[in-house]
Amino acid sequence: MHCAGAGFAASVGVAVNYTRTQEGTPMFKKVSLAVIFAFAVCVTGQTPPPVEFAAQVKTIQDDSRVKAATEYIDKDRAGILKEWSDITEINAPSRQEKERAAYIEKLLGNYKLQNIHYDSAGNLIAVRKGTGGGPTVVFDAHLDTVFQPGLKIKTTIRDGRIYAPGVGDDTRNIEALLATIRALDQARIQTKGDLIFVFTTDEETGLSGAKYFAKENKGKVNYYVALDGGYEGFTYAGIGINWYRHHFIGPGGHTRSRTPPYSATLPLARAIERIYQLKVPTSPSSNLNIGMLGGSEVVNAKAADAWFSVDLRSTSNEVMADLEKQIAAILKEEADRAGMTVKTEVISTSPAAVLPGNRESDLVKIAAAVHRAMGFDPPIGDAGSNNSSAALLAGIPSISTGAGPCNDSHSLTENCEIEPLYKGIKKILLLEIALAGLQ
Repeated sequence: MHCAGAGFAASVGVAVNYTRTQEGTPMFKKVSLAVIFAFAVCVTGQTPPPVEFAAQVKTIQDDSRVKAATEYIDKDRAGILKEWSDITEINAPSRQEKERAAYIEKLLGNYKLQNIHYDSAGNLIAVRKGTGGGPTVVFDAHLDTVFQPGLKIKTTIRDGRIYAPGVGDDTRNIEALLATIRALDQARIQTKGDLIFVFTTDEETGLSGAKYFAKENKGKVNYYVALDGGYEGFTYAGIGINWYRHHFIGPGGHTRSRTPPYSATLPLARAIERIYQLKVPTSPSSNLNIGMLGGSEVVNAKAADAWFSVDLRSTSNEVMADLEKQIAAILKEEADRAGMTVKTEVISTSPAAVLPGNRESDLVKIAAAVHRAMGFDPPIGDAGSNNSSAALLAGIPSISTGAGPCNDSHSLTENCEIEPLYKGIKKILLLEIALAGLQ
């Protein structure tokens, strides 16, 4: 919709006057509500949820059972904080999540769940059966962290924040799922559709746990919600992520050798400088990073194999392809210039995950209504970078959001605000019920 300031306001006035004089009160109410929504779009730049979804979510939110569940979350604050801390202190590097999974499995055994099991990818899955007639809804939080095996983790709390490696990514969302299950049980809430809670493996190094689950359950799942980053808003599409390791291969030699004259680090350095001069678009959202370098094993050797990594990301597969082409040309030119060759390893690839129609889907509209019911004015984006992409690429409608704001993800100083987590848990609870349907 194009808005033209005073002209738009004037057109609103005409519509209101006309419906009053020509159509009577009922039509006036209907048209004026539509106008209000249209005006909201012009003022905020965001589309309000349709009336029916906002009303449905408000009805659920006002239900006495749902109120009892949210009150239970407030009463359980101390228990939530302690459990959050305890799980954080179990280090779970990618593909080494078994200890953390076993701890969570034991907790799940105390809840009213009908099926708790592992799949072949090591994902821990818990099913809360619905009464029937509703959609099957998956809520996913990943088990793994980025930290090295053997790291001893101890949480600390000060100034309203909790500090520890992995406390946010993704332990806050693991705890959010556990807390919502308890709240559903305590309030004796039944949903029409099944709620499937999946604690996935290997999100940080390739999404393999979620990819396996999505492949095995395609056609069985109506909605997939990945809990990872985010708090006030959510994403409905995933950014493409391609990782490469580029090698310059030369003859090598000793520092004092006359021939060959160069270490493979020279074309590497030249190539890196040129790659960082490439124009990387901000719209569509795109990123390029060179994060790792390698060369010879000793100081007094000319590298026979010098390499660097490239992390390339975009919400457009076409942009990624164009940047890859430009990078390949630079690599060849610099290799030829030094009389060397290039070898490229593909570490992993994941195309931009865009499901046609997902932005206008019921899933997105319900999620928007839930966020607004919780008092947020949600930013709704298309650059998610988490397990939601695995679901979208499998053709499953999906969004990603989170239960609380955190800082310094993937670092030893990672930390989260404590108080917002409780509101975030209530948001996730309302989203679970709104998507699966309240019986």
